[in-house]
Amino acid sequence: MSVTRAAGSLVAHGVGTCPGCGLEIAFRSVVNTLGRRTIVVIPPGCAAVFSGYGRQTAVRIPGFQGNLGSTAAYASGIRAGLDAQGKHDVTVLGFAGDGATVDIGWQALSGALERGDRIMYVCYDNEGYMNTGGQASGSTTSGAVTTTTPGGKMGGGKDMLRLAAAHGIPYAATASVGYVDDLVLKANRARDCGGPAYLHVHTPCPTGWGFDPDLTVEMARLAVRSLSFNLVEVDRGRWRLTFRVRDRVPVSEYICRQGRFRHLPDEEVERMQAGVTAAYAALEKMCAGQ
Repeated sequence: MSVTRAAGSLVAHGVGTCPGCGLEIAFRSVVNTLGRRTIVVIPPGCAAVFSGYGRQTAVRIPGFQGNLGSTAAYASGIRAGLDAQGKHDVTVLGFAGDGATVDIGWQALSGALERGDRIMYVCYDNEGYMNTGGQASGSTTSGAVTTTTPGGKMGGGKDMLRLAAAHGIPYAATASVGYVDDLVLKANRARDCGGPAYLHVHTPCPTGWGFDPDLTVEMARLAVRSLSFNLVEVDRGRWRLTFRVRDRVPVSEYICRQGRFRHLPDEEVERMQAGVTAAYAALEKMCAGQ
C-alpha cells in the first residue's frame, strides 16, 4: 500500500476534504497526538478520505474502512487480537461521524463501553450526514435546515457525553477544533485512561452549514462562546468544565452566519438563547457539586 508522504505528520498534506473542513483539523490533531502505535477504524463518511481508496491511503498508521454501524465492534475485535498477542501498547482508535455514532453506530459503541473494551472512540460532530447530502442526524441542532428537515429540525440533539459517561467508563469528554490545545490534552488523557474512552469533537462544516470556509475555527469558537457547545470532561465519574466562558456572545451571533438558520424568527432565536443559558447554568452547578 502506498502513502503520500508528509514530513513531520502521520497524515498526508493533500486529502480530498472540503475547503475549511473541521473534520480535517480534528483528524490531524488526534492522529498526530496518538502517534505511530495506533490502529484506526473509519466507517464510510467524510473521514473515509483518510482511509483512502483502493491501494492508496492518506495516513502512516495501519487501519481500514469498515461499514457504517460497526466501528466500535471492529475496534473491539482488533483490541482483543492485539491483547492476545501481548501488544498492549497499541492504541485502537475508532474515528466516526455523528451519523455513524449518535445514530447508526450507537448500539455497537454502547456495547463496547459496557464491556469495558479498551478502545478510544472519537466522534467528529458536524451535525449531519454531510457525506451523503446533508441529512439531519441525532446531533443536528434544533431549528437547522437540512435536506430531510427543510422547515428546520424539530427537537434537539442527543447528549452523547452524558450517554457515554453513564456507562461508567474511565474517561469521556467534549472538544472543539476551535480549541486544539484542549483537544490534544484530552486525546492524551483518553489514550492513557486504561479503559474505554469517548471524545465528542465539534467540527463545523462550511458545506453543510452554509458559511464561508475560512471561518471554520471562528465558528467553532463562537459555538463555545455562545454556550451552544460546551467543553467538558468526565474523568472517572467526576465532571469538570475545562473551559469556562468569560466573554460570552449571544446565540444570534453564532447562528446568524450560518445559512441553515436564516429562516428562524426572532422568538425562536430567543428560545434557543434561553435553552443554552439554562443548560450551561445546570452544567456549572453539576461540575461545582463534585
